[in-house]
This record gives sequence, C-alpha cells and structure tokens, in this order.
Amino acid sequence: MGKPLSVLLVEDSEDDALLLLRQLRNGGWEPEYLRVDNSEAMQMALKTRDWDLVITDHNMPRFDSRDALALVKAADPDIPVIIVSGTIGEEIAVTAMKSGAHDYIMKDNLARLVPAVERELKDAQVRRAHREVEQTIRHMAYHDPLTNLVNRIEFERRLRRALADAREHRRHHALLYLDLDQFKIINDTSGHIAGDELLRQLAILLHEKVRDRDTVARLGGDEFGVLLEHCPADHAQQIAETLRQAVKDFRFIWQDKVFSIGVSIGLIGITEVSSSVKEVLSAADMACYAAKDLGRNRIHVYTEGDAELALRRSEMQWASHITQALEEDRFLLYQQAILPAADDKTAGGGGQQYEFLVRMRDKDGGLILPEVFIPAAERYSLMPALDRWVVNAACSHLAALHDKTGRTGKPGPFFINLSGASLGDSTFFDFIRQMVQQHGIPPESVCFEVTETVAIANLSHTVEFIREIRELGCRFALDDFGSGMSSFSYLKTIPVDYLKIDGGFVQHMTTDPMDYAIVEAINQIGHVAGLRTIAEFVENEATRLKLRAMGVDYVQGYGIERPEPVEKP
Repeated sequence: MGKPLSVLLVEDSEDDALLLLRQLRNGGWEPEYLRVDNSEAMQMALKTRDWDLVITDHNMPRFDSRDALALVKAADPDIPVIIVSGTIGEEIAVTAMKSGAHDYIMKDNLARLVPAVERELKDAQVRRAHREVEQTIRHMAYHDPLTNLVNRIEFERRLRRALADAREHRRHHALLYLDLDQFKIINDTSGHIAGDELLRQLAILLHEKVRDRDTVARLGGDEFGVLLEHCPADHAQQIAETLRQAVKDFRFIWQDKVFSIGVSIGLIGITEVSSSVKEVLSAADMACYAAKDLGRNRIHVYTEGDAELALRRSEMQWASHITQALEEDRFLLYQQAILPAADDKTAGGGGQQYEFLVRMRDKDGGLILPEVFIPAAERYSLMPALDRWVVNAACSHLAALHDKTGRTGKPGPFFINLSGASLGDSTFFDFIRQMVQQHGIPPESVCFEVTETVAIANLSHTVEFIREIRELGCRFALDDFGSGMSSFSYLKTIPVDYLKIDGGFVQHMTTDPMDYAIVEAINQIGHVAGLRTIAEFVENEATRLKLRAMGVDYVQGYGIERPEPVEKP
C-alpha cells in the first residue's frame, strides 16, 4: 500500500487524469481522488472535504487554471496547487505562479510530478504550522489567557466601533462594568488557584447569559465588561439584572468549601452624544463603584448630575492630583502636640509628645487638608505610597532634630499614622526598618498607630506586624478606640503601648453623660491593660480638666495646640 493522498483533479480529460494517477502510484502514493472540470463542481468539492493537493489543467472549456487558483485561495490558501498542462507558455506560467500556483509541469515531463508533490506537501505543512502559530499569537493578543474572553484592548476597539456607529447612525448601545463582590475572600481562604478557577467558570456563565452579538471581556483582576450592541436602555437593564441574579445564584465549589458571591454593575447608555472610549469606561466604572458604595450586589445606572457619581468623579480627579503631588514632592509634614493631661506635665511618666500629620500643596501653593484627599487615596490604593512618604519625611526630620539637640531633644515619641493598606503590604515593615536604620534615629522615639477598625479587620496580620515593630524598638498605638464598637477583649491580644480614645466621645463628654461614661470605661480598661491613654479632639479647658480628673494620661486637640508645619531643626 502506498502513502494516502487526497487529490482534487481539475481536468476535463479522463485519460490525462488516469496518467496523473498512475504517475502518483508509481511514486509510492495511494491517491483518493475526485475529478472535476467546471467551477460549480470544484466549489462543491472544496466545501465538502479537505484536500491534500489540487492538480489542475490550464485550459478547459470556459474554465482554466486561473479560475481554479481563485477558488482554492478562497477556500484554503494552504492547499498546494500544481498546474499540469501541455500548452502553458512561460509567460502564463509566471503569471500563474504569482497568482498562487506552487509549481507547473508539462504533460510531456510527468517525471517531475512526484518530487514536486512531495516538496509542496512538506511546504504546505510548514505553511499551516506557521498560520496556526500566527492565529495563536493573534488570539493571545486580543484575548485574556485565563478566561479566553476578549481582553481590554479588543474590548476598547469594539467599544470605539460602537461609539462611531452611535454617532453616525444614531443607534443605541450599552456598556456594563462588572466588579465581583467578596472575590478577595476566596483568594485569601483558598488561594489564587481557586480564584482563577472561579473566574473561568464565571466567564462561561456570563457569556451564556448574553446575546450572540454581545461582547463579554475580562478587563482585569475580577472586573468584567459587557458591550451590548443595538440595545436600548430598558433592555440593557434587564440583561444587567439577569447577569446580577445569575452571579448571585452561582455556587462555587472548591474542595470541601462552597462559596457564594455577588456582583456590582455599572451601566451606561451609548448614544450619539457619548464621548470617547476613555470617558465612557470611566463613567461605567464610577457607576459600578457607586453600586458597591450603596451596598454591593446591585446595578447603578450612570446619569448626568448623579450625586454618587459626582463624588466618585471627584475622587478619581483627586487620585490623579495625589499621584502628581507625590511625583512633584508637594506634600508637607505637620505636627500636633500631645500634652500630659495633668498640670505638672508628668502624667504617664513622660513629657510632651507629637503626632505627625500630612498636608498637600496645590499647584498654586494653597494648603489642602487630609480629609479632602485621603478618601481618594484610600479608594485608589495610594495610601501605601503616601505612608512611605510620611515615614521617610518623619524619620528624616527626627534624624536632623536628634543631631541638632545632641540627642537630648524633645522626649517623644512621635506618632506616625499608618493605613490598613500599608499593614497589608508585605514589604512595608522592611521599609520602616530601613528608614530607621538609614536615618540613625532611636527606634523608641517613633510610635506608629492604626485605627481600631483597621486593626480588627485583619487581627492576626495586625498582631504580627505590631510585634515586628516593637521588636525593632518602636512603639505602637491603637487609634480611634471605641469607634469600631469592638470588644475590650481585643486588648488582650493586641500588643500596643498607647490607647487613643476616639474623639467623637471626647468632644461631648462634658455635656453627654453617656459619652463621659464611655471615655471613662476606655481609660480604665486601658490602664488595667497597662497602656497609656490619649484623649483626642480636646477642644477646651473644661474637657481637659474632666480628663485630668478621670486619670487620662495625655490630651490632644485644637484646645491644646493646632497642627503646625514641621520646622527644620
């Protein structure tokens, strides 16, 4: 038996076809063939099966090799085409080669046929392999490797096309921006392999719930985009609700655990007045986060003048301002005194202390308070960068102060606030240690602080971080204690040195008996735990006197000293 070969013979002479087949068999091939002699029959043959090779005569009634080449090129450009003719001239042969023929053979020299076939079959195999690689590369360029959904690049290209269609033909489309709720829990409890598998399953689920003409894309992380083409607003909301409910009902099973999640969806209509791809995506993103802020697992529709979206847009703008201010070094270090509550200024065994605060300068030199830019920094994950700036600036100032005073300066310690994002940064402690060592400051002169709610949110990680800080020689404070309504029992497990009583209770303790009782209870529990207590938001002498009588160690607030810029030593 010879080697199998499927051959489409385009030949009007049956005798010539038999000669070709005999030549192939003599060369070690076992051809399975079909002979056609017109365009219609050849088109049908190319549609009904795959062919290894096409051998075509040049001249046939109302049909020639140029017509055959065109049909093969349209069906499968990788199929080798060999022209075998008794009348083809050199000029016609050159033209045929330029049109896609791979070789031409004269009928009086069929000895060349088998070598030509073997060569072209090998070349065709190489061409197909190259084409598959190119298709794979092209697919990878426009698809997400994890979910096989369209990626952000391709999604934006299709969105750009939809925007142009809306402007030119006044057709309506819609964009959905989806962000999974509680996805981090799965990653944290079961690992990223489980999280990746969840994303793959959800990609299939989302794709099944939309129309064939719609595009589902993974935009990054646990965020998805859905482009609904030719879809009015009311229908878009129905589809969005279908997706929200499908995700809500979905149960992800991983090993012995069953997880349920939700999804927040931002929806924006695309009309003839819609602007750029960037602005439409930004608006949908803002609507999505508004849905999260309003309780998660819901849909928020973008509308001009929406108060929630106006806040979101403002925060996005502030995020850009913060990044630029960091690049241009437009942040300032301030400090606020923390004084002993007792008149003799020896409460708690220490003297005057300070808390470092941060301010931002705008481009015109104006001062911007933290309550304006900190929410945006927290939302857009800029707090670790801002915390690093503060730690570096504070350590630099303390080093200069230490050198100037001959190491007999202000007793301290100096308090530095840290965000929850920085506590979650595995490299942040190493950065602190580097700063303390690099600037050569006594570690005991620095006290880091986090809020109670941040500490309790990830208790085991917080405790480990605090232990590392204290082993370095620095101190630690729990800020805004009482605001999170956490149990006092947490003080048994969190190894801190100071307890800062939430100012919301301190402010009104002179007129509100309940606030007074809460401050008193926190102070007593703090002392039992061996901690020094600091009352925040002390705004007048009457409050300070009550705190002193209560036995609170330190006081801080506008009634004690307003924040002042840190002066160069």
